[in-house]
Amino acid sequence: MKKAIRLGLLSSAVLLAACGNGEGDSAEESQVLTVGATNVPHAEVLEFVQPTLAEEGIDLQIETYNDYIIPNQALSGGDIDANYFQHVPYFEGQVEENDYDFVNAGGIHIEPLGAYSNRYEDLDDLPENATILTSSSVADHGRVLGILQEAGLITVDDSIELVDATFDDVVENERNLQFEYEYDAALLTTLYAEDEGDVFFINSNFAVDQGISPIEEAIALEDTSSPYANIIAVRSEDEDSELIARLVEVLRSEETQEFILDTWDGAVLPVEE
Repeated sequence: MKKAIRLGLLSSAVLLAACGNGEGDSAEESQVLTVGATNVPHAEVLEFVQPTLAEEGIDLQIETYNDYIIPNQALSGGDIDANYFQHVPYFEGQVEENDYDFVNAGGIHIEPLGAYSNRYEDLDDLPENATILTSSSVADHGRVLGILQEAGLITVDDSIELVDATFDDVVENERNLQFEYEYDAALLTTLYAEDEGDVFFINSNFAVDQGISPIEEAIALEDTSSPYANIIAVRSEDEDSELIARLVEVLRSEETQEFILDTWDGAVLPVEE
């Protein structure tokens, strides 16, 4: 049976009164909210807001994953109350593919996708038949194509929205770039370290988790106007949860935005309202 979120968030005044009455019942009033997240930056952002939520009687528990599949399975199965790891196109694709009854509770940050290379300092330096390695996540393929098209290396069928584009939609590829996209997203940092290709497109959360600076090391970086905001996802039954609403509010606060900017120096960017 799905784990129901305990609703009925008490007001700050009531919580403060309870904490000060000396009866020791504040623990009973604490409401547990379990959120699944990938390690960096999602779990770290959640850890930052834990104390604020705790002061309001919300016990934020964080389940970490190094995977893009399990967090949605865990949410669907009721093992967690929300997850925070995926961008909008991936979320929408997973909902359609798996018939998940999820809703987007709000965007929190953007992680620019970066191109990395041990062999070349600029995308324009790529030779003919250069190998381009990216993840198997179809939701990222349009992002890769957008960066390459912006660099003038390919042309995508203009009848296709980039967010929906696949490598089959490339209509011009003068350098005959070779696309390899069968890799798990978390594996690309290892392949990059082992120099197993010419260019690697790596999600910023995996890059920073391995000590790779997107700002300093990427030879090309996705524009900050990217529509790929990372969101809080919840089951539809919890769309109006006061706990979820408060979580999103705190994650979007000025203090949290400053934390994101100071911690990742532009490699992770808060969403613009």
